[in-house]
Amino acid sequence: MSPAPEILLPSTRPAQIAFVVDDEPQVRTFVARCVKQLGFEPREYSRVADVEMALTRVKPDLILLDLSLGSTDAVEVMRSLAAARFSGSLILMSGHDARTLDEVQKIGRRQGLSMLDHLRKPFRLDDLKARLSGLRPPGEPPARAERVDLQTGLQNRWLELWYQPKVDLRRRRICGAEALVRMRLPSGELLPPGAFLPPAGDPLFRPLTDFVVRRALADWPTIAAARGDIRLSVNVPASILQTPDFVANFRRHLPSGIAFPGLIVEITETETLHDPDLARETAVQLRLYDLHVSVDDFGTGYSTLSRLDELPFAELKLDRGYVNGCASDSGKRETCRSVVELAHRFGISTVAEGVETAEDLAVLDELGCDIAQGYYFAKPSEIDAFVDRLVAGPL
Repeated sequence: MSPAPEILLPSTRPAQIAFVVDDEPQVRTFVARCVKQLGFEPREYSRVADVEMALTRVKPDLILLDLSLGSTDAVEVMRSLAAARFSGSLILMSGHDARTLDEVQKIGRRQGLSMLDHLRKPFRLDDLKARLSGLRPPGEPPARAERVDLQTGLQNRWLELWYQPKVDLRRRRICGAEALVRMRLPSGELLPPGAFLPPAGDPLFRPLTDFVVRRALADWPTIAAARGDIRLSVNVPASILQTPDFVANFRRHLPSGIAFPGLIVEITETETLHDPDLARETAVQLRLYDLHVSVDDFGTGYSTLSRLDELPFAELKLDRGYVNGCASDSGKRETCRSVVELAHRFGISTVAEGVETAEDLAVLDELGCDIAQGYYFAKPSEIDAFVDRLVAGPL
């Protein structure tokens, strides 16, 4: 008699719980959606009394807390959490200036609370991911005890650029690549950006941007030896784009004596343009050198048409949160359709980020998306591996 087949039971590991406390319904819903994408079970609250009641029944792993809450504020809430010996992690959220956030953050630490880096509104999903990089899901080994300092990485030349292909969906051919920064420690350990990037607005983004631009343009001749029509993309904070000497610094590193197909400068949708006129002038000036501006993570912020009016964008990157699963989720599919149609109405190319399945790719094809990147095609890789992929030919 043959043995009975083994029955595999589903995992019963509970999801981590995140309380989202904000008195603005749209913000609360957006943040809840973000934490759900990161594997948490979100619970939304607008009133502190409801939070206090919920804390008597469940102990959340994470609380995302707005500074101003109508009749009360985050300082009072943190005092209550400290009195209740809350052992989870806390992230402050606010549109207030960074100095105010820092001061409230210090109050939380003095109360003995576990404070993760705060978030300035508006923010994007990747910003939240970076804040949560120190949290440990149940059953996983502890994360690194210390955050590696970006300045140390810059000074010791530990930074590298890795490249992820961007694929022309009509020709099924690699047409470009996004340059993504990594840090390699002397031990050989490779760190992702979330382990060393500082909060938005940090002065270190200026030398980091300079490194990324110099390295990408220095790498381009090696890439061009395999395929000269590849256009690279680099990420640049909006604050750096708005500096008067940005174009001059960029121009110093441009290749000379060789055909150059241009480069894409990506800024995220949620980054604020403090001087829209200067940013527009800079974008137009960049075009003189075949350098074009792209809006990254479109759909994760609070702006829509007005954002596209601010700058002469050449490319719109649809956020992976809407791309991943668009084949089975009608809401995501309709969002993708709307964004593609919106971009084409403005004469802008669309790029789908985070493509991981053939089913999602088929939907993007049907919707008329122009370009895609994601693990379905290739993970980011060092320049030599990327060049080998180019030499290998069509996908």
